[in-house]
Amino acid sequence: MADEKGGCCTGPGYATPLDAMKGPREKLLYIPCIYTNTATKKSDYLATIDCDPDSKDYGKVIHRLSMPYAEDEIHHTGWNACSSCFGDAGKKRNKLIMPSLASTRVYVIETGTNPKEPSIHKVVEPDDIIKKTGLAIPHTSHCLANGQVMISTMGDPEGKAKGGFVLLDGESFEVAGNWEKSHSSVPFGYDFWYQPRHNVMLSSEWGEPNCFLKGFNPADVQNGKYGRHLHVWDWKERKVIQDIDLGEEGLIPLELRFLHDPNATEGYVGIALSSNVFRFYKNDDGKWSAEKVIDVPNKKVEGWALPEMPGLITDILISLDDKFVYFSNWLHGDIRQYDISDRRNPKLVGQIFLAGSVCKGGPVTVTEDKELKEQPEAVELNGRRIEGGPQMLQLSLDGKRLYVTTSLFSTWDKQFYPNLAKNGSMLLQVDVDTDKGGLTLNKNFFVDFGQEPDGPSLAHEVRYPGGDCTSDIWL
Repeated sequence: MADEKGGCCTGPGYATPLDAMKGPREKLLYIPCIYTNTATKKSDYLATIDCDPDSKDYGKVIHRLSMPYAEDEIHHTGWNACSSCFGDAGKKRNKLIMPSLASTRVYVIETGTNPKEPSIHKVVEPDDIIKKTGLAIPHTSHCLANGQVMISTMGDPEGKAKGGFVLLDGESFEVAGNWEKSHSSVPFGYDFWYQPRHNVMLSSEWGEPNCFLKGFNPADVQNGKYGRHLHVWDWKERKVIQDIDLGEEGLIPLELRFLHDPNATEGYVGIALSSNVFRFYKNDDGKWSAEKVIDVPNKKVEGWALPEMPGLITDILISLDDKFVYFSNWLHGDIRQYDISDRRNPKLVGQIFLAGSVCKGGPVTVTEDKELKEQPEAVELNGRRIEGGPQMLQLSLDGKRLYVTTSLFSTWDKQFYPNLAKNGSMLLQVDVDTDKGGLTLNKNFFVDFGQEPDGPSLAHEVRYPGGDCTSDIWL
């Protein structure tokens, strides 16, 4: 069995993050595409996209795998095995794990047999998950070194807030039970990242499913229905050992990323509503802390729901060499690149506006902006204005290409960007200057999901068959 580098019998992934940066260029992308809550009454599907510049199908959807059920809202995805299993010749990265927010169903997709035409390997039904764990509304999936798959959850079967973790057997994909010890659930759930060398895992918070599944209501924030904490877990004991209150500056902490270096005791988390980035880190006494290191100012506006518009940071990632952090402002419409060589003082080195609510020609007028002198121009590709805002990000292994999709979540898409929900999202590619910093839109590669055969769809998270910087963890 060969690994992604072409060697023999080493298992999936790469020995180190820097080895991964030398891996082959991505040629295929897997993206879940959503019909839930749209005008098209069909099931969600997995799109396979050719991104090989030498291929005749470059920039095209070459396969669509429809799910057997409708109204799933497939969201984030993960692998059955990654670099945490490197060195285990018995493991292979050949199954894509696709949890569904709305249905609590989990799809296991076979990608190894025919990567260009994935197939459904198994469906884990919601009743099985709920019966064996008492959990629902699954989100982030990570493979573990022991071969199991771990999925974070955000609610109980009634849609009330409850953070926990479901374990799937890595061979049968049967529900193995809860990861956390009894009575160790947290008030809210969302993302997580583990760092075994330090016997630690951190998890973040979105909100109560009964609230966010219906759309965003600012009153729910005031009523305590959204999170503001990071939770520190003892990895071996599987229990919470510390809660970090991020305060009013830390409302709705979403994507959480440790540095890729497995020796690292720090990382970053994007704060959606407060539009900040916090650095979390371990102190000399063994306790963990967090500090705000990046702030995105609100813009004063007219023609919008509120008098001030936050950036709404919805995704964040770190390059494999731990040199740059990237994040998206879904409402403002820009992607930012920061040099994090000085971990406590990130330096803005790249920024690009692709869409969003503050571009010229839209209903919103910016009356006061602490950063820009004028509203950015709207971007068009093939004669169509990009709808929505930059949202999910995925970086190529070498760090030179940033893939971007524009849909956040169907209910919120319809609320904040009605034309996005009607006309479909886009997949874009941004070229990255990895020396001095800088972001440039590649106008030769994009996929318009408004032109899909069954109607416009909402494309979400990007994965490569060979792994990436948001799914691979090193031990």
